[in-house]
Amino acid sequence: MLEFLGALGGLIILLLAGDALVRGAVNLSLRLGIPALIVSLTVVAFGTSAPELLISIQAVIDGVPGLALGNVVGSNTANVLLVLGIPALFYGLPTSQSRTQKSYLQMIAATLLFIAVNFFGPITWVHALVLLAGIALILTDQFRDALSGRAAAAQEEPEGADPTMRGWKIAAYLIVGLIGLPFGASLLVENASAIATRMGVSDTVIGLTLVAVGTSLPELATTVVAAMRKHADVALGNVIGSNIFNLLVIIGIAGLVGPLPVPPAFLRFDLWVMLASSLILFPIVFWHKDLGKRWGFALCALYVIYIVIVLGAEA
Repeated sequence: MLEFLGALGGLIILLLAGDALVRGAVNLSLRLGIPALIVSLTVVAFGTSAPELLISIQAVIDGVPGLALGNVVGSNTANVLLVLGIPALFYGLPTSQSRTQKSYLQMIAATLLFIAVNFFGPITWVHALVLLAGIALILTDQFRDALSGRAAAAQEEPEGADPTMRGWKIAAYLIVGLIGLPFGASLLVENASAIATRMGVSDTVIGLTLVAVGTSLPELATTVVAAMRKHADVALGNVIGSNIFNLLVIIGIAGLVGPLPVPPAFLRFDLWVMLASSLILFPIVFWHKDLGKRWGFALCALYVIYIVIVLGAEA
């Protein structure tokens, strides 16, 4: 009973923290006079990627570096198929007006760079510096966009933003969201894993499902809240930014902690599934399509198929 209550508590914390982070991000963009997309690509994306960062560093320290790579690759696939699929399935995402073309291309470039680094693996500190140099270039470019986007942002007030909200309240929302999301995700995953173990589910199944999905829960909570509030830029920017951070920052930092051997199965299958899931977003981003319920169903169905194939390969 305590484990069920703990899992439920983690879910509630995730939703509340996701709501706080979206509120803080939207009002921060209004206060700074920059587009909400830029805030979601940086502050929100970094905050929701915190669980992946902690798990990957701990995995290298504990001598299981394969978990770090698996966590990031699995999380990026889940981010596109599940994190965008679920809110689109229930609420729909009005992404046709989102201006994410440039950041999307940066995500594809980061994905291709990450795949190339894996083929030159194992990933060492040299490869890690290349990945970190990539994120430095992207962040510099986003900072320039933030400065140039101030004029346009000043003319449009994000829906749900409060022009009278004080700075300390915006900071409080951001802090609650950035702390609450990884805490809620950890609470939910730990208790759900304990429940699954008691039910006789194997460690392999738990790792392939709960860990990958669990570390994507902050992104999911934030995206669901953004979909409910019709902040498509925040939802899409969160996923794109989180995927960039996962590949360049998390593996970059993990590679500095210790070498990361690349399993042959990653080179044959998982990396290409991650790339394919990212390319699925091309018509959404460049043809200005809304992520409706049909898209949501298709993305969720593809993720279920992916999990079934992975579990079948492990059987």
